[in-house]
Amino acid sequence: MAVDIVTFGCRLNAFEAEIIRREAEGAGLEDTIVINSCAVTNEAVAQARQSIRKLKRERPSARIVVTGCAAQTQSGMFADMAEVDRVVGNDDKMRASAWRDARDAFDLGTSEKVAVSDIMAVKEMAPHLIDGFARGLPRVFVQVQNGCDHRCTFCIIPYGRGNSRSVPMGAVVDQVRALAERGHAEIVLTGVDLTSYGADLPGSPKLGMLTKQILRHVPELKRLRISSIDSIEADADLLDAIAGDARLMPHLHLSLQSGDDMILKRMKRRHSRNDAIAFCDQVRRLRPDIAFGADIIAGFPTETEEMFSRSLDLVGECGLTFLHVFPYSPRPGTPAARMPQVAGPEIKERAKRLRATGEAALKQRLQAEIGATRDVLIESESQGRTEHYLPVAIAGECVGSVVARRITGSDGERLIA
Repeated sequence: MAVDIVTFGCRLNAFEAEIIRREAEGAGLEDTIVINSCAVTNEAVAQARQSIRKLKRERPSARIVVTGCAAQTQSGMFADMAEVDRVVGNDDKMRASAWRDARDAFDLGTSEKVAVSDIMAVKEMAPHLIDGFARGLPRVFVQVQNGCDHRCTFCIIPYGRGNSRSVPMGAVVDQVRALAERGHAEIVLTGVDLTSYGADLPGSPKLGMLTKQILRHVPELKRLRISSIDSIEADADLLDAIAGDARLMPHLHLSLQSGDDMILKRMKRRHSRNDAIAFCDQVRRLRPDIAFGADIIAGFPTETEEMFSRSLDLVGECGLTFLHVFPYSPRPGTPAARMPQVAGPEIKERAKRLRATGEAALKQRLQAEIGATRDVLIESESQGRTEHYLPVAIAGECVGSVVARRITGSDGERLIA
């Protein structure tokens, strides 16, 4: 058997899974399962542990290697699991040498499990050209940035990913061009803190400049999409690209986290409630049909019912369509874990209300699309996505193509074309 990758968490992990597969198979590993873990919540870590136990029961002869953010931040915990054969650090997993070392350790039967280096010592980011994406896959990701220089009080990810570092623009353009030439219709730029892109590069180019360079130098690219951004860092070139190039999709996912100013301060966020609303208003003037998504945390320490209600209200005030709701969970070592906590049942109840508000907002947007003609990227035999990332029930189309279709209805979860 070859190398199987089980990925948890973000789009960046999904991208990196292809690097892991290439390097691990290139090192000669066989009958190996790699758990590419996430550390953003306690639940994500628990899911990785459960998966490890389940997979070992199903494939007792397989070697199990754990990597990713949780492996970086809690390597000892995974190493103590009898089912785990190796723990590989988050930067190490991108290096061929780490997988050769794992192979050698398995062959020699050495007892040392942990191969995790200091992520904070990593200062540069090597570009990874991927040719392993299956041809015809409609949407693929390109990593342009990693790590984060900010220290939000709830977030463990900087300690799993290290400080911010960027892929040079030329390497990104080359990667996008290669993928477009292979027939991938939509490219998604991804990173941990995407709008910090370029601060560590000569000349300090920003995300907007990178976006314009891609659109200018890869004319064959059909669709470019940007993953989660910090709105307070959005630069003028990025806004100009949103306003002026139809190939840049009218869909932005924002890292908002809360609608209450006091909670935002306690989170150590750099924007206010009014900043978020003003940004959405500004972008909507530039691109009136744009769709916004957002991350919002329910039950952050010290959050009162009144504070939470401002997060609920923010959905309408920003005109959000997609909501990614995180019930707060304390991450060991973060300042928020030492703050007065909201009771668990209250966190769950608030998250439920927030999700219900998000579902209502999505249904409203779906209903408003009826009668419009949209360009639909066909993802599978039964579903596509519009420019605004809205799901469309569709049949009889070629996977990977982009087709103009009139929206005739909605089932409350997807459009019908």
